Amino acid sequence: MPKKGIVMKYIFLFLMFTVVSLGQTKGIYDVVDAKMDKIPYNLSNTTVGIAEYINANFKSENDKVRAAFYWTASNIRYDIENIESIDYKEISQDKIKNAVLTKKGVCIHYAEVFNDIAKKVGVKSYLVFGYTKQNGKVDILAHAWCAARIDNVWWLFDPTWGAGYVDKKKFFKKINNLNYKVAPSQFIASHMPFDYLWQFLNYPVTNQEFIEGKTLLNKAKPNFDFVAQIGEFDNMSDLDKAKTSLIRMEKNGVKNKLIQEFVFSKKSEVDAIQNNEAMDKMQAISDDYNQAITMFNDFIYYRNNRFKPVLPDEAIKAMIESPKQKIIDCQSRIYKIGAYNDSNTASVKSLKNSIIDVLKQIEVQEKFGNDYLSKSKSGRKGMFTKVTFFGIPVK
Repeated sequence: MPKKGIVMKYIFLFLMFTVVSLGQTKGIYDVVDAKMDKIPYNLSNTTVGIAEYINANFKSENDKVRAAFYWTASNIRYDIENIESIDYKEISQDKIKNAVLTKKGVCIHYAEVFNDIAKKVGVKSYLVFGYTKQNGKVDILAHAWCAARIDNVWWLFDPTWGAGYVDKKKFFKKINNLNYKVAPSQFIASHMPFDYLWQFLNYPVTNQEFIEGKTLLNKAKPNFDFVAQIGEFDNMSDLDKAKTSLIRMEKNGVKNKLIQEFVFSKKSEVDAIQNNEAMDKMQAISDDYNQAITMFNDFIYYRNNRFKPVLPDEAIKAMIESPKQKIIDCQSRIYKIGAYNDSNTASVKSLKNSIIDVLKQIEVQEKFGNDYLSKSKSGRKGMFTKVTFFGIPVK
């Protein structure tokens, strides 16, 4: 069997907030922050250890989320030096592990770490991908941030912008609480998800409206029940998640290169998931085909041995009917495996042809078996000639 297609990873350039925000609220997080500053070194090198410390020291979801945000924003430095050498093939768990160990990263690392800690302390959270606007200007780089549900209310968090700022290509660490626990209606002024589901708004903003700065609530639009939609999304297969996300992204307007690239990436993801699912089905069919071939060859061996040792007629009949039914089932399923890559076309066609060939051979042997079973014992003795074993199993 050919290798499955690999789901295309989203490719992001990464953005760091470049303006120092003033007038931040002070003091209300001091107790939680101070406690997180005392986390033992041996617990601060994995999200498992960090979550263990948070769960041991905080009870409310509010405090746990603050602890996750503060640890992420205060411990990870923005990795300006290596932004051009990001490994886009790195999986989530490796991003998280490396960021926590090295204490540096870019927006996707901040977001992945915060999201992972939040989940490990029992808080519902999501990664959100999109683009941003600063000082009235839409940025040319994609960005990643997070959403978390605290006491059944959704809030948005940007641990990257919350960690500090960049000035003249240097990172300055400064906790920015204006990017912590922001209401979706406020957050949409600067952060635009590619998929409007993650705006957490009943009246989502279009890409064109975001670009033009028209992000105020507009109840003239149809109501969008994002809570119900997220519930449905969580119960979908990976393929349906990708498909519905793609539909929403295109519906909201492909208005710039960033959106266009993300839409292309999502289409590639849909194709790859479909191919992987098709190849999983193909493998299962191949396994059943091979099992049927083994059963069929057992019948041929038994025939070449002149149906000895003697079995009841029903048992002999079952020896040929069982592989036949399995092959018929394979033939039915092979045409329902779904979409797959062009590189797998030859393999699928080969298996289809093999199924047709073996079914013809089985029908020949089935006729022989029925003729045999229809004769008397004396009539059966003169029927036997040697038969070649069938086929080579499909790999």
